[in-house]
Amino acid sequence: MPESAHPRPVALVTGAARRIGAAIARTLHAAGYDLALHCRRSRAELDALIAELEAARANSTLALQADLADTDRLPALVEATLARFGRLDGVVNNASAFYPTPLGAVTPQQWQELFASNAKAPFFLVQAALPQLRAARGAVVNLVDIYAERPLANHAVYCMAKAALAMMTLALARDLGPEVRVNAVAPGVVLWPEAGKAPAEREALLARTPLGRAGAPEDVAAAVLWLLRDAAYVTGEIVRVDGGRALAI
Repeated sequence: MPESAHPRPVALVTGAARRIGAAIARTLHAAGYDLALHCRRSRAELDALIAELEAARANSTLALQADLADTDRLPALVEATLARFGRLDGVVNNASAFYPTPLGAVTPQQWQELFASNAKAPFFLVQAALPQLRAARGAVVNLVDIYAERPLANHAVYCMAKAALAMMTLALARDLGPEVRVNAVAPGVVLWPEAGKAPAEREALLARTPLGRAGAPEDVAAAVLWLLRDAAYVTGEIVRVDGGRALAI
């Protein structure tokens, strides 16, 4: 399909099946984007999300499944998106591994896994998409973390990987302008970890948040949409969506 034949903007979202990724997908879709939605293992959840979005607008989604640690697979995600839609206007690097790595017991495999999803894959996915992003004068939005600036105890490798992604945001914004804008969103407490968090720990975190409450995945998704679609003179920015928590972390 030639680019001019597809009327709507197209975004590729990694880690889109669940949690923040699914909220981003719903928000972009409601704003008129057609979507290539990636998952690694959560195919049932991705299929359910795609069925929901297709019911709202037919022929508007594409399912992509891959382990992003396999860098050789990344160009194929872009190629499949182009084959389906004929264009690519935005990349949202949302997929992320997150778990503790207490010093003294960190393994090379943990290092590789955390850096693969949080830094390496985003870089090489953008590189693979670069010709299309330049042609569309498109945008990239990375999902970083407030812990990229101030470390979370016992999560050194994760924090380092997110810090690399934050620097990638700045470096690519400088290198890819004026054709491509590159920004990031740094969420605070919008979803509790799937492994859970003790009530006392939750209360302590919220007590250090000036707004005094948790946010919602939709708050992050709204910032992603703004950076992709509306922030025409914004690049190289990391937007905190954390209720002010970075002020008192």
